[in-house]
Amino acid sequence: MPAWLQERLEAAGGRVPFRTYMEWVLHDPEHGAYGSGRLRIGPDGDFATSPSLGPEFAALLAPQLAEWLEQIEGGVSLVETGPGEGQLALQLAEALAAGWPGLAERCTLVLVEPSPGLAERQRRRLAGAPLPVRWASFEDLAAEPVRGVVLAHEVLDALAIERIVWDGSLWRRQDVALHPQVAGPLLLQLEPGDALTPEELAVLKPGGALAEVLGPEDPRFPDGRRPVGWCTELHPGLAPWLGACGAALAEGRLLVIDYAHEARRYYAPQRSAGTLMAYRAQQATDDPLREPGHWDLTAHVCLESLEAAATAAGWRSLGGRRQGEALLALGLAERLHGLQQGPAAELAALLARREALLRLVDPVTLGDFRWIAFARGPRAGEAALPRFLQDPEPVGAAPAA
Repeated sequence: MPAWLQERLEAAGGRVPFRTYMEWVLHDPEHGAYGSGRLRIGPDGDFATSPSLGPEFAALLAPQLAEWLEQIEGGVSLVETGPGEGQLALQLAEALAAGWPGLAERCTLVLVEPSPGLAERQRRRLAGAPLPVRWASFEDLAAEPVRGVVLAHEVLDALAIERIVWDGSLWRRQDVALHPQVAGPLLLQLEPGDALTPEELAVLKPGGALAEVLGPEDPRFPDGRRPVGWCTELHPGLAPWLGACGAALAEGRLLVIDYAHEARRYYAPQRSAGTLMAYRAQQATDDPLREPGHWDLTAHVCLESLEAAATAAGWRSLGGRRQGEALLALGLAERLHGLQQGPAAELAALLARREALLRLVDPVTLGDFRWIAFARGPRAGEAALPRFLQDPEPVGAAPAA
């Protein structure tokens, strides 16, 4: 255990809720894995994302973003939250400038990045971007809300979660604590005073599915009750994040792309340890206490919780689907077909692009990501079905007007 963490735990009385621990080890500006800029994103870094595999993801996403931005008159903003290494931001800026030059002339790229280390790497990468770029916080934007599109790609899974454990009759909050006898080790610990009331659960997990999946009786379990020690997560950070994001956007769309499950899958009997995982150097572990501040901690989002929190924050849901289906609707099959027509001299490059495209829709990994869209503003009720939710056109068909 690092000295800084021991000092904080001692100052807090020896133990803190898991949510506090996760916030520290991920987002502390000096010691956190993200806050310090320690984590590296990409095939050669700690973990890979869709845009880190190449420009194909941005090329498929750009038409959807352009469609939304073109529906708004005047100056618009493409806001990316948690932009990581800045790869997706640059790829989208280049795609918009090449494919929609008129739109690009009135579009500003806005990056919301709380980590000074990552923001510095983004500035270097985007130094020659074809769109104007600025960095701002949600608080900055709330003072003068923008009109446009907010993109949250693999952001919500890094929000600090509450970890709760069933003790046979009540839900109890899981804490991270100092070992009472041995100096150094950390413990995941429950205390009798940590029982959560139904009212607290309702605040921590919004949504009508709460009583069905977290109540004392659940017919999906063999004897109607989950076993002692069954563990899962709640997402208290969703509502504040969606509220802050909404305050920053006067009119437009929000597209969330992230790990997510329906409540019936999220709280399924076999998911007895929740969805929490840690990643570093392309390796994964279910131990969240390993080398604090050096591993990425991530937990899936519950779709019903996301929808309920978004509605409460003033967003209108436009629907969602898995990434594989979304990219097919945006022309992935036609893109794959086009690669077959390439010259033989470029075979190696064409095969690399084909592999990247197929990895984006692999149902075991990136293809199972969820795309969920929301609208906000005076015309949110008029929002049409997003292109990524429509049926894909047959390969070779003329594009729709």
